[in-house]
Amino acid sequence: MELTDAGNTQLVIAALLGIAAVVVLIVWAKVHPFLSLMLGSAVMGAVAGVAPLDIVESFTAGFGDTVGAVGLLIALGAMVGKILSDSGGSDTIVDTIIGRVGKAGLPWAMALIAAILGLPLFFEVGVVLLVPVVILVARKMDIPIMRVGIPALAGLSVLHGLVPPHPGPLVAIDNLDADLGLTLLFGLIVAAPTLVICGPLLAHFVEQWVPTHATTLALAPTGGTGTGAEDAGPAAAGAGAGVEEEARTPLAEGVTRRPGFAAAVVCITLPVVLMLARAIAELTIDDDDSRVLQTLVFIGTPAVALLAAVLVSMWFLGFRTGMNRVQVERSLGSGLPGIASILLIVAAGGGFKAMLVDAGVGDVIGDWAADSGISTLLLGWLVAVGVRLATGSATVATITASGIVSGVATTLDSPELALLVLAIGCGSVFFSHVNDAGFWLVKEYFGLTIGQTIKSWSVMETAISVVGLAFVMLLSLLV
Repeated sequence: MELTDAGNTQLVIAALLGIAAVVVLIVWAKVHPFLSLMLGSAVMGAVAGVAPLDIVESFTAGFGDTVGAVGLLIALGAMVGKILSDSGGSDTIVDTIIGRVGKAGLPWAMALIAAILGLPLFFEVGVVLLVPVVILVARKMDIPIMRVGIPALAGLSVLHGLVPPHPGPLVAIDNLDADLGLTLLFGLIVAAPTLVICGPLLAHFVEQWVPTHATTLALAPTGGTGTGAEDAGPAAAGAGAGVEEEARTPLAEGVTRRPGFAAAVVCITLPVVLMLARAIAELTIDDDDSRVLQTLVFIGTPAVALLAAVLVSMWFLGFRTGMNRVQVERSLGSGLPGIASILLIVAAGGGFKAMLVDAGVGDVIGDWAADSGISTLLLGWLVAVGVRLATGSATVATITASGIVSGVATTLDSPELALLVLAIGCGSVFFSHVNDAGFWLVKEYFGLTIGQTIKSWSVMETAISVVGLAFVMLLSLLV
């Protein structure tokens, strides 16, 4: 039920002022995004004429719904990523893949490593794990840093923006009521060619624009980034490629041997495999009473799939590496404090979205989009691009854009909803610049100037956004 009888013009003004409040608070006042989203919701509700108590109730309901739908998955994913790092599983994956390729195959190897590690790891943690490896590989092979750096960053960024269980896609799936399995399937289909084009192939040009070598780079950032990466825990010490011991991740207490390559990969990919199996079963099995279908739907439920990955990781990445029960519990638990901030931002975004919908803004945008004839996918991408450029946050862009276009989503079928999630995800990574923490993280780790960072990192992010949207549009013609 809508909470106000305000006209369309007033609702649009309310939405714009609410978004503007979030942008100003984050960018100018340097207020934490969690608080900014709360205050932005209050501004939007007040301008729309919603009663104060109704604003609180709407925001709280959206906050709680989002934590229930997304928070559990973020927490389970963080546990898998932390024990992977603590056990040395990330080192094993890097060692194995890089050890089997020659100099010409290094860009492709780095893209593959980043894509694998990018499944359970948050972007910032993936950066601090992989960048020391990139530097050491480039230094030992005497190749431009961007030849291997861009593929690694692209692998992390593409997975972060397009593939659940990362927070952005999960929030968009929840906001738009999209099918997670189908979104995951389409996300992987879009991510693969996008990574090839914006990773190894784009790196060939970027290394000419930014011909930096790794001979003088340190294995840690050259200055403060203000990104909170220092709170990433043991992962922040970097991962190893088997080229120099100094790049290895410090192992957790009790670890006497690193896990094997197969065990590490299985633990990372298990939830993706289970969710994909569910998606394929729902598309191919017509009998709703089929025991096979019911079983695959259950084990492919995101919470069940990620819980299974945690349990499998406890054995293969914990007990099998020498940890006892207390040490395994400590490793898993230490992955949770680092996600508190992102979890609160995501949940506050759910409250912001609820205020948009309950005030009727979503319906106004939906009616406008239907009358304008603009593609829903393009609309979602454009809104996400605008918020991304203004706030610098991919997560805030995804939350806001999916809330704004939710009114359109009610008329879409399941494949279109999945593609809309991906279009928004593509828009959320457009042109990272100086208001994005990731921009400074990359700049400091690679020892670049602001101009060099724009010509490398910012260009790569823009390419991912545009190329990804192109593949989403192409896929929309086929489904």
